[in-house]
Parts: sequence; structure tokens; C-alpha cells
Amino acid sequence: MQCGRVFEFFYRPALAADSHRHHCLAASRGNERRVFSSSDSTARMYKLYSMQRSGNSYKVRLALALLNLPYEAVEVDILRGESRTPDFLSKNPSGQVPLLEVGEDRYLAESNAILWYVAVGTPLAPENRIDRAEALQWMFFEQHALEPNIGAAYFWLSLVKGGRDLQTHSLEDWMERGYGALQVMENHLKTNSYFAARQLTVADIALYGYTHLADRCDFDLQAFPAIRDWLKRVEAAPGFVTMDWRPADIDDPASIAASA
Repeated sequence: MQCGRVFEFFYRPALAADSHRHHCLAASRGNERRVFSSSDSTARMYKLYSMQRSGNSYKVRLALALLNLPYEAVEVDILRGESRTPDFLSKNPSGQVPLLEVGEDRYLAESNAILWYVAVGTPLAPENRIDRAEALQWMFFEQHALEPNIGAAYFWLSLVKGGRDLQTHSLEDWMERGYGALQVMENHLKTNSYFAARQLTVADIALYGYTHLADRCDFDLQAFPAIRDWLKRVEAAPGFVTMDWRPADIDDPASIAASA
């Protein structure tokens, strides 16, 4: 494979897809459970380049699972330099994951851009103008205030051997700013079940990616009961998968895709 030690997996949703490959999402508002769907006759099998332990990669895998979208997953270990090979850099010059192949020689980078791309036409991407703007507002917040702090702490404390000693001074700043971001989220969630449109959206998925990892990198969520309740609501969504979940490894993903 082109990215060094790369593994290919194929994920096929538990629900059978028709010839139009419907995107399905079940959501709840109050006591009413509703099932939404949208179809795209031009849909194709996505190929997702991601790293299993990356929070940004997980956001995309989670969205694809919630939307019941099949995809081929290619594991790229950035810690082994697999995202810095000439072949991978020809696909994404920034050398980062996740990366979604959306067409022949067409690739989309940046986790939140990918989230919006795959969610358009479903309730995960609100159509109402203000709801859409609110979702984007929180996705920008995630990249500006949450990911650079909790995400950085997670990377160095959980993924890099000896990372704590290497980043002692930075860790203090990450903790201070990370707790500040969590407090902003807590204040919002005290009076809101979700971050936008009064239902689960891509904003929640974006924020969930690293918030649910906070306790793996020295952050204590005991002082944030509204966040803890929100995490449980996201985890209760139909189709939810954990960060550690992997699709089954198979010999010939193309043959299964052709029979879907």
C-alpha cells in the first residue's frame, strides 16, 4: 500500500442500502422519535484515510456510521510518518488525516469540512439559515478553542511516548485554555440539549471527537455535569460507534462493494 504500514477495511452498514444508497439517520426530539433519510443517485463508495487513535479521524468515522454510509477505510499512522510519503502528500499536501476521497483524483481534507460534505441533505447539516450558522459557529469554536488544547494534550499525553516531559510548559497552557473551552460548552448545555438546531448535528459530532477524550489527558469532567449528560445523548444516537470500533478486515473489499 502507498502509505507504508496501511491496512484496508471495508465498512458496510447494518441496514441494507437501496440502489440510490439512502443516507439514514434516526433522531429524537422530546418524546418523538423520527427517522430522516435523503438519497443521492450519484453517491459513490468513499475511501477514508484516517488514523484509528486520531480524534479528528474519529469524527468522520462517527458521522459516516450515524449516516449509515458505506466506506473503505485506509489506516494511516502519522506517528510512523505514513502521512508524509510522496504518494500521500500528492493527495493531501498538508500531510494530515483524515482525508476523504470523494471522486477520481478528488480529495477533501479537514475533518469539519468532511463532516459538512457527507452530512449535507440530512438533519446532521441543518438547512435553516440560523440553525446552519449556529452549527458552523460551534464547529469553528471546536477548531479554535477545543481541538488546539484538549486535542493537543491528548496527542502528547496519550499517543507520544514521553510526551508529558517534552511538553511540560505547553501542557499548563493547554489545561487552562481547555478548561475554559469546556466551561463555555457547559454553560451552553445547561439550557440546551445539543449545540445547534435543537437536535444532533455535525456540530455535536465535531465537539464530541475530543471532548470524550478529555479524561484520557488529565482533564476532569466531574465539574461539568451538562457535558457529561450531553456525551451520553450523543452515545445513544442510533448507529453510534466508539473510537475503538473497527470494521471487519476482509480480503477483497471491492467484491463486497460490487454486491452491495
